[in-house]
Amino acid sequence: MIDPLLYFLLFLKASLFSTGGFSNLPSLHQDLVNAQWASEADFGEAIAIGQISPGPNGLWTVSLGYIVYGFPGAGLALLAVTIPPMLVLAIAAGYERIAHLRWVAGLMRGVSLAVVGILLTVCWTILHGTGVDALGWVIAVVAFVLALSRRVPLIVILGLAGVAGYMLYR
Repeated sequence: MIDPLLYFLLFLKASLFSTGGFSNLPSLHQDLVNAQWASEADFGEAIAIGQISPGPNGLWTVSLGYIVYGFPGAGLALLAVTIPPMLVLAIAAGYERIAHLRWVAGLMRGVSLAVVGILLTVCWTILHGTGVDALGWVIAVVAFVLALSRRVPLIVILGLAGVAGYMLYR
């Protein structure tokens, strides 16, 4: 028996922590299969229907909702995947109204600095992990310098770092 509230919350969680398209698939797959509410075949069918249907890729979840729980499931899935973008729109509209205030600029600067601090912490943790040697540090520093120059696109830097890693560590 499917609990409608839990069903909705699983779809909402997957939608809140995804970037659109099929990025909510792993979360939904894990949650719905573990609860024994959906099977592998249900996911395959939902994705196929989503691909041949017009509209955004993220709406495959509505097909999944219908396959697993009928019309209530489709409605709950649609509501769950609609709430996060509406939340972003509401936040953006509110931000437009207060963006000119002095304290908002300070708040945004503080948040930006916190993000930089978290990013540096993640980089530090990765670089001090097992398997990172002097050559790894060289690749990281060169990539960092190239990124600071802003003359080389990030995708090119990633490609060059990948090639360098392959050539040095094969």
